[in-house]
Amino acid sequence: MKNVAGFVAHNMTLPLRHGSSFANFTTHHRPSQPIIVRRVVQTRIPTPQPFYSSISLSSSTPTLPRRCIVSMASSSTADSPAQNASAAVDGSGGVNVFQLVQAHQEKAARLPPVEEIKTLLHHSLRAMLSTLSLKHEGYPSGSMVDFACDAYGSPILAVSNLAVHTKDLLANPKCSLLVAKDPADRTEIVITVHGDAVPVAENDKEAIGTAYLARHPDAFWVDFGDFQFLRIEPRVIRYVSGVATAALGSGEFSPEEFRLAKVDPIYQFSKPIASHMNKDHGEDTKLIVQHSTSIPVDFAHILDVDSLGFNVKAGYQGNTLKLRIPFTRRATERKDVKTLIVEMLDAAKSQAK
Repeated sequence: MKNVAGFVAHNMTLPLRHGSSFANFTTHHRPSQPIIVRRVVQTRIPTPQPFYSSISLSSSTPTLPRRCIVSMASSSTADSPAQNASAAVDGSGGVNVFQLVQAHQEKAARLPPVEEIKTLLHHSLRAMLSTLSLKHEGYPSGSMVDFACDAYGSPILAVSNLAVHTKDLLANPKCSLLVAKDPADRTEIVITVHGDAVPVAENDKEAIGTAYLARHPDAFWVDFGDFQFLRIEPRVIRYVSGVATAALGSGEFSPEEFRLAKVDPIYQFSKPIASHMNKDHGEDTKLIVQHSTSIPVDFAHILDVDSLGFNVKAGYQGNTLKLRIPFTRRATERKDVKTLIVEMLDAAKSQAK
């Protein structure tokens, strides 16, 4: 059976088992510890082959009951999700979950990596700033700071002249800014901007102040005399994902390509859309995920949404999966997302009949 080289499941958690094809991980994980397989985003920078590439998919991999195939395949078409399920039937008469996820996620539309990273940075509010300590020469110093991004994606700081990190930056502008998509989930994307912090030019202060206050409307202190704006001019933008899992992925972008990348226009609506769907339409989301992936998930919660689809955290037989669910076409306005979700739900209900 195929190995999982090139496996691009957005994030899949399965238990580690003795005697299974995952036995080579026992030196790194406890038997009860889950393995998380996360998609590796391709970038312009070649990255080493992930060490999960040698894992084979054996019959000991969790499978779906045969009865699930019958119900999903009853109205299958040439390109339907049910056909993917049928193609993943293993020798034991079930469906290999890994292969189902692989077949679906390989084709799931996603934002280009540089756009995804720029979008996440643009919508983040707080980060870890690392400076070179003026007081303790040669040692780094860390501070939690609020920030916003200017029109080109460069981070903007509003700093007090009394702050230790401000004194560090005025003495040596070299710094880094670390942003975690979800600090509570170590497998999620972490972004690091390496650059030089320089004072904002006088003729840019009004525009920068407006941009900063749009993200931090309660930051009245930015007008105090001892505060100033600093712009971190990026030298390189790096990201890493899948930390402490079998699918470590990373990449980096130059200032030029990062500057030219666009911020996704739909991502800004993620919170209200996800909140509404998870609160009022959880069963509908589950049905859409089941139809899209051919996996009879027990639940599905939307995490975030962009122009090309949405990410969900789903449950299957006690395991947790993070999956990418693509739209049938690009959404350009918020109302398009509702239209697309309704269409996807109608298709799911139609096949379920």
